[in-house]
Amino acid sequence: MKLNLQKTFFASLILLVSSFTWAQTDFQGVAHYMSKTSIDTENFGRPDMSEEQKKRIAERMKSMFEKTYTLTFNQTESLYKEDESLEAPGQDQGGRRGFGAMMSSSFTGGPEYKNVKTNQLLQEQEFFGKQFLVKDELQKYEWQMTGETKQIGQYTCFKATATIQSNAVGFEDFRPPRRGENEGEVEETKPKEPKSVDVVAWYTMQIPVNQGPADYWGLPGLILEVNAGKTTILCTKIVVNPEEKTIIKAPKKGKEVSREEYNEIVQKKTEEIRNNFSNRRGGGPGGRR
Repeated sequence: MKLNLQKTFFASLILLVSSFTWAQTDFQGVAHYMSKTSIDTENFGRPDMSEEQKKRIAERMKSMFEKTYTLTFNQTESLYKEDESLEAPGQDQGGRRGFGAMMSSSFTGGPEYKNVKTNQLLQEQEFFGKQFLVKDELQKYEWQMTGETKQIGQYTCFKATATIQSNAVGFEDFRPPRRGENEGEVEETKPKEPKSVDVVAWYTMQIPVNQGPADYWGLPGLILEVNAGKTTILCTKIVVNPEEKTIIKAPKKGKEVSREEYNEIVQKKTEEIRNNFSNRRGGGPGGRR
């Protein structure tokens, strides 16, 4: 009993000190994250492709699914931005790119701005050379606290879970339609339906701001780790009140669209190119014969 009271006391003391530190009007934090998305190789590539071929292609595409980001945040705002990196040699596969590589290289996510005070999300997106400004309300999460804890670096983190409906474009959309058993037969492209995604987040009350990486937010502390579907985002470093402060600016470039409108634009263009790509490969209209 005495030990539990001591733990409660020290936890409360840490939270009190943290709250005082982060209550400063000019405070700022910078968190670095690593994002990794796994690939389902079972449904990857041509039906006759060997496992070794699938592994080689997956390795070449590794840089597309392993990225690093920086989150700059204060009490009410944050800006989540992908770190710049040089393209690995041979990434273009000798000038010959498959459908997935072509689509992914034409799909660039820009800085993502969240304001928890105004409930606003802004993100620059570039798709096939066209610039869009996604403007919407913040994603709503009905977080469930589990009471579980774990340590991430020097921070004690608490587990929260939620389930969301998502119609965002994923890697499975970046492959051409599979051919049927009969020659020239191509699988039917079906409208993309929203799917349920289970989200597990780990947050720390030692940094009491309700911010997090990507779209994630709404917990009583900074989110340091997220597991959602096939994607894991993990915080690797945090700097509190850096000497050089960064002005958090909301993105402004591009045609203004909602998140739903942008997803529809991407889906429509993706389906169009998938069908054209399939026709070229299979001798359809305008394809090889």
